[in-house]
Amino acid sequence: MTTVRTPPPTLPVRQRTQIPGDGVSPLLDRLVAERATGVLMRDGGMLHLSGGQVVYAESPATPGLDALLIARGALDEEGWREAIAQAGPLRQVGRFLVDSGRIGQGALELCHLGALYDAAYFVLGPSGAPARFRYGEAHWLGPVRPVPVAAVERETLRRRELLHRIWPDPATDRDPLVRTGLPAGPAVTSRQRAVLERIDGIRTAADISRALGRPAFHTLVDLRRLAAAGLVATRAAVPAPVAHATVPARATVPAPLAPAPARATVSAPAAETPVPAAQQAPFADPHITFLKRLRDALEAL
Repeated sequence: MTTVRTPPPTLPVRQRTQIPGDGVSPLLDRLVAERATGVLMRDGGMLHLSGGQVVYAESPATPGLDALLIARGALDEEGWREAIAQAGPLRQVGRFLVDSGRIGQGALELCHLGALYDAAYFVLGPSGAPARFRYGEAHWLGPVRPVPVAAVERETLRRRELLHRIWPDPATDRDPLVRTGLPAGPAVTSRQRAVLERIDGIRTAADISRALGRPAFHTLVDLRRLAAAGLVATRAAVPAPVAHATVPARATVPAPLAPAPARATVSAPAAETPVPAAQQAPFADPHITFLKRLRDALEAL
C-alpha cells in the first residue's frame, strides 16, 4: 500500500512594496569586492569607504555630524573647531574628540551612525547621473564605526518604503512648503508642530532639518505625515488665490437730462442691468485639491 504524504502548507511571503526608483548604486558591489578605499560621488552627496565598508556619508540635504553633536549638547562649537584644526590634517578627528575627553566613545558612535545613515539615504537615492569613485581618499573624521555596505543598502530601502507608505508623493522632500490653512488637530505631535512652525513658503525639508538640528529623514517622515493629513503641501501644488471681481449690488442706467428747463420731466428709473456671467468671479475652494490628492494617495496604497 502506497502512502501519499501531504506536503506542508506554504507560509505566505510578505511582498515588499515596489516603489519608484527602487534600488541602489550598482557600483557599490564592485567596490565592496575590491575592498576599495575612497569616496563615491553621486548627485545626492558622497559616501566614504575604507576597505570596502562605509565610514562616513555626507549630503547637502542633511545636517552634518558637527550640527547633530552641537544641537544635542554633546559638544560645543569651540571644541569642534579645535578638533578640526588639531586632528583634521591627520584624519583623526573622531579619535581626538574621545581622547581629549570632549565626548564619550559611545555618544560619538551613536551620533556618527545617525549622521551616516541619514546622509546615505540621499546619496543612494534615485539618480539619472553616473556615479564616480575617487580612490585612495580618506575622510578627515577617521575610523569610528565602519558599516557594511549591505547594511547601508538595506536601511536605505527600508526608509524609502516607509516614506512611500506614509505618503507616496516625494515632492514634499525637496520643494518649498506651505501650510494649507487647515487647523492642526490633537493628533499632531509636538515634534510635528515644531516642523509646522518653520514652514513659511520658502523653506524646504532640508532647511527645516538644519534649523531644528535634527536628522533630515526624521523631518521627511513628519512632513509626509502632515501632507497625508492635509496640513502641508508644496508651494507649487497650492492654487493661487482667486481675485474676486467687485460687483456693485445695484447697477442702474442713469436717467437722461430734462430737455427743457421750463417744464422738466423726471425720467423713470431704468431697469437693473444684469451682470454678465463672464464677469462673475468663480469660487474655488483650495482644500478640494488636497482632498483629491489624499483620495488618490489612499487608493494607490
